[in-house]
Parts: sequence; C-alpha cells; structure tokens
Amino acid sequence: MTITATRICPLCEATCGLTVELDGPRVLSVRPNRDDVFSEGHACAKGLGLGAVEEDPDRVRTPLVRHGGELREASWDEAFARIAEHLPPLVAHDPNSVAVYTGNPAAHQLDYTLYLPTLLGALGSRNLFSPASLDTLPKNLVCSLLYGTPLGMPVPDLDRTDLLILIGTNPLVSNGSTICAPGMDRRLAALRRRGGHLVVIDPARTRTAEVADSHLAVRPGRDAHLLLGMLSVIAAEGLDSLGNAAPHLDGAAEVLASALEFTPERVAPACGISAVAIRDLARRFATARRAVVHSRIGTCAQEFGTLANWLVEVLNAVTGRLDAVGGALFATPPGGGQTTWPGSMRGLPFDRWRSRVRGMPEAMGELPAACLAEEILTPGEGRVRALITLAGNPARSLPGSANVERALGELDFLLCLDPYLNETTRHADVLLPPPNLFSHGHIDLTLNHYQLRNVARWSAAAVEPAPGELPDWHQLLRLAAILRGGGTVESLDEEIATRAARRAATLVGVDTETALRAVGARRGPERLVDLRLRSGPYGDRFTGDGLSLAALEAAPDGIDYGPLGPRLPDVLRTPQRRIDLAPALLVEDLERVRRSLDPGVEGELLLINRRQRRGMNSWLHNALPHRDDAESALHMHPTDAARRGLVEGDAVVVESAAGRVTAALHLDDSVRQGVVSLPHGWGHTGAGVRLTHAAAAPGVNVNALVDDRHVEPITGIPIFNGIRVTVGVAR
Repeated sequence: MTITATRICPLCEATCGLTVELDGPRVLSVRPNRDDVFSEGHACAKGLGLGAVEEDPDRVRTPLVRHGGELREASWDEAFARIAEHLPPLVAHDPNSVAVYTGNPAAHQLDYTLYLPTLLGALGSRNLFSPASLDTLPKNLVCSLLYGTPLGMPVPDLDRTDLLILIGTNPLVSNGSTICAPGMDRRLAALRRRGGHLVVIDPARTRTAEVADSHLAVRPGRDAHLLLGMLSVIAAEGLDSLGNAAPHLDGAAEVLASALEFTPERVAPACGISAVAIRDLARRFATARRAVVHSRIGTCAQEFGTLANWLVEVLNAVTGRLDAVGGALFATPPGGGQTTWPGSMRGLPFDRWRSRVRGMPEAMGELPAACLAEEILTPGEGRVRALITLAGNPARSLPGSANVERALGELDFLLCLDPYLNETTRHADVLLPPPNLFSHGHIDLTLNHYQLRNVARWSAAAVEPAPGELPDWHQLLRLAAILRGGGTVESLDEEIATRAARRAATLVGVDTETALRAVGARRGPERLVDLRLRSGPYGDRFTGDGLSLAALEAAPDGIDYGPLGPRLPDVLRTPQRRIDLAPALLVEDLERVRRSLDPGVEGELLLINRRQRRGMNSWLHNALPHRDDAESALHMHPTDAARRGLVEGDAVVVESAAGRVTAALHLDDSVRQGVVSLPHGWGHTGAGVRLTHAAAAPGVNVNALVDDRHVEPITGIPIFNGIRVTVGVAR
C-alpha cells in the first residue's frame, strides 16, 4: 500500500520538512515539503537522499555477535545475552571501566534524546564522550558562563538584520549549525535584496563567501585576534552601546578596557587582515541599524576556540545586538528545555572531575573525546576496558586515528549500536542495528533551542518496525535493564513517564495524576513528547487549550508561533540572573593572545577542514557518495603548489607532527595562500569494513594528521584547524 507522509529531516540542524512516498517500508520518493511552515519547500541533497540511506544494501539489518573472531548474524535475545554476560561484571567492579561514545546521529534521534539518560544513569560511568568535545564545546562553555545553560545560545536574526558577519561557518554547504535555518541560500539572498550586507570571515573563499559582499581570508586559528581588533576600535572610538540588554549586563567596561591594547595595527600581522579592513568592519558593525555576528565550527576547533566564541558574544553585546530584533535572539523551544524551565545553574558544568591519564576537564558531564584512546591504552586502576558506541565512528571522527584504532583492538568488550560495519564497529563484539528510518516519530527537542523562528513540528511514524527490527528506545531500555540487574522495557518506560509527568505537572501547577490522565494511552516516546509539549511555553497545561501532540498530529506541516523576540532576563539561568561579560577564566586567557601576535612562519602551510554538501561527518559517505573526486582531494593555492613544483592531480604526501597521508592534489585559488584543506571523515579502509561505495572513494583520513595531545587548553577540544603540515610529491 502506497502512503505519503511528512517528515522532518533528521540529518542536520536545518531540520527541513520533507514529503516521503512509501510502499510499505520501501521508499519510492523523497521531496521537499512546500507546505512546511519552517522550511517552506527547501531541502538539500542529504535530506533528499534519505531513501538511499534507508535502502543502502550495506546497512546492517540483524544483530551481529562475535564468534571465534568473526561477526555472525544472531537473534536479539542472543545479542542481549552476550551483553549481559560481559558488561555487568565490569560495571560491578568499576563503572568507570565502561566508557560511552555517543555519535552525531544520536543527537538527531528522538529515542536517544529521551531514553539515553536512563542508560547512562544505569551505567554510572564518568567516562562519557561525544562529538560535542570535537565541535561545539567552546560555544557551549561560553554560553554556560554568560547565560547559564549550554543550550542557551542566541541565534542570528537572519531575516531582519542589515549586516551579517559569519565567522568560520559555511552554511550554503553545511546548512548552518547551532542555528536551525532551512533555506540559507534564500535567506542570504533576501538579506542582499533588502539592501543588507553579508561579510564572511574564513581562510577559504567558501561557497558562502562567493555570494558575500565582503570576504576576509583570516589566517587559520586567529579569529580571536581579529575580533579583539574590532573591539579595540569600538572601545577607543566610543562606539559601544549596550542597548536593551544593558540592565542585565556586567563586565562590559572591563572587557572593552582589556581589548584596547589589541589595536588593528597590532593584531593585523597575526590574523592576516589589514588594519584598515579591521577598522572599517568594526565601524560598520557598530553603526549599522541592525547587525549580528555568528560563528561556528571554524572558530571552535582551533587554538583559541573558547576565546573566539566569547568575543563573538561580547561583540554582539557591546554594540546593542544582544536580545535585539535583527541581532542575536533566543528561541523559545516548544517542548521546553534549559531556557524555559525554572531554576538556575547551581554551578558551572565544567571541570567537576578530570580524566584519569591526562587530567583533562569534564564539561557538561563529558570528558574530551581526545583522551578516549589513552584511557583505554594506559594500564592501571580505572582503565577503560569496555566501550559502548552509539551511532558513532570514533576511529574516523577522533584525532590520532592510529591510537584510536589500536585502542579499539585492546578492549575487553565493544558494544556498538550502528547501521554499518565501519572502521569502529568492525571491532565490535556485539552490533545492534537500528530500525527503519521512518518507523519512529520525530521532534527536535534539543535543536528547537536554535530555531530561527518559533515553530512546532512533529513527524509521526510512517511505518511499523519490520519483523526482526527493534525500536531504538527498546534497545536502550533493555540495555539499562541489564545494567540495573532487572526490569523490563515496559516497567522502565512507566518509571520514566511517571518522573516526566511529575516534572510537567509541577511546571504548570497540576497534580501528576492529571498529567498522566491527559496523555491517555500513549506509551514510549510519544507519551514523553506529549508531556513536554503540554507543559512547554505554548502548551495547553493539560486543559486541551494550547499545544499538545494531538495538535501537532492535526497540523502535519507544523504550527508557526512567529519570529523570535527579546527574552532577557527570563532566559538567563546564571545564579544572579545576570550576564557577566568578563568571566575571569576567559579574561585571563587573553595572555595567550598576547604571546601569539607574530605573523607566522614564511612559507608555512596550515591545514584546515572543509564541509561537503552530501556529507555529514563520516556516516553518509556510503549512501551518498560524492560525484567529484576533487571533493576529497587536498586543496592548495596554485602559488603554493608552484613553489613546491606540484601540479594538478599529483599524488602528494601531507605530513604533520602526528602522522602522514597520501592524497590527490587539487589546485584551488579559493583557499588562502599558506593554507591547505582536506574534508573530514574519509579513509574508509580496514579488514571487516562493509562500506562498498565509501571504500571505493578516493578520500583520506584527515584525523591521521590531527594530534590528540594538541588541544585547546581550556576545553580540551582538538586543534582541527591551523595544523602545520608539509606537502610534497609522493615518491
């Protein structure tokens, strides 16, 4: 039977609306949903490729269990029995001997959002890792310091600003990140049509920079220097104005005074942007009617990641852009969350414990992923002996890939929840596959904190799990029951729902029984979502008059609650409900900038990462292979190539202090001289890997060049951008 269903794309933060035609579980077509209230007909190659992802012949469909060194198909009961044999004894001896790595896809999956905390609570380990410490952690830490929550990130009001500065982000390829804004091409074009200006700051002339009014090719890893130069101009010329946020801000005078010494003339040699250009941009930004600056991964995964992201927030705040229309505004997530629930931050979610080997600080309940391999490989009390990976491929996502792969081979037990046999899961003792992509409901409870517009949308399950498939939330709860020593999926779900109903009832001032009665016979994720929606900022408070899951089921294209608006001070969760723009942790780190004002070494090459339109880290490479070999080549400016006697198509050796790879060379004048670029997540090789298309692709593993001991000193995020390398012809 053929059906048509609406679907929120779960692949990236744009969260585009799709229309999917299915014949049973088989995908017939995927098209943009032109009636979606948020994306309005936009979709990218990734979302339109969902059918290829679901029907990839290399996907694992049945649990795999290792027998005699070989992974073989098994029943679910056999798989869980093997897990029950190995994990509980390790946890009983030392919960920290079992680590968890949660991959990027899990952040876009509702079952993980709602049920993973129960599994982690049953485990009780402090050795938790995720891509957050490879990606957003500096931004999360800055927002915790300033606003009181890691998810309390103000987003740029793209649709109403006059001047938009994008730093270290390429949304026309990535679709945006830490901002949910489908149709970035349309939005940027509208900005220019209304007389606005787009400025892109990036070492490469990216696809986004190509359509910008101005592109500043900053030296990799020196965004903080450029931002300090702008703040110095604003401070010296009295261009600061705190605007509507003034009553809630502390420390503005202190941070402006600290910036004064970093004049454009002083920082220009380090950042590679002329003093004239820095002054001009600072003045234009400060005097524009409406303006905003937004940063992303290029400013995070570098030597000054936390400073750069702090200075972005400072720049918006001291020019009156914070909490202002056309500036930086906070979304109101329809399912509630950190920025709507009452209470305040009891303490900074940072450095509450440290890793065993290197003493790296925890952040948001996780340790830096850069230290995972050493926690496995280093003998002694507390060594990680088992690992659970959840939709993640640390063998390709983490720095120091050789160490990671060696560590995976040293584990006593490896459990993977994943659809593929990749470079990580090939080492698994047990592999549990996910069900059909369209067999579960979806709402972006976390990503709704970053929406460009306040909307509520729900994707209902379009098909039932096929025989032999097990919903992700069932898998997570069965694992939790094993670790707790008892319980069933049903009993744990009731326990979780009762706790959620108690919280929801407290939020709206009713009793728990009223909340549970209102959600009726719903079970599983749908019940928890209904509780969140009804107790959220637009919720019906269990009276039937307002937002509920039933209301969204009746509106398959979503409900629009309008543009973002000012939310200060209600959004703040700092202890004093105020914003301290000058946290000591960050002001003190300016000393590192003072020591790094040199122009760099003549003739050096600095490696940066780059985004790809059809990729999402490493996990779409097989279903959505790239069509152009140059997509995965090393990109180098022609002048740099000529100096080294290199020509287009050469096989070249790229070498860093951490390792070396051989790649094809592509000459590209869009990258700044002195910079080379490789994409992330490639190099799909190894015995046991079952990725037919990805393994045949020419890409190499850039993380073989990234040193897992070379990290940003505050957060421990690896330095992915600005790595010194040499490049020569392969012999």
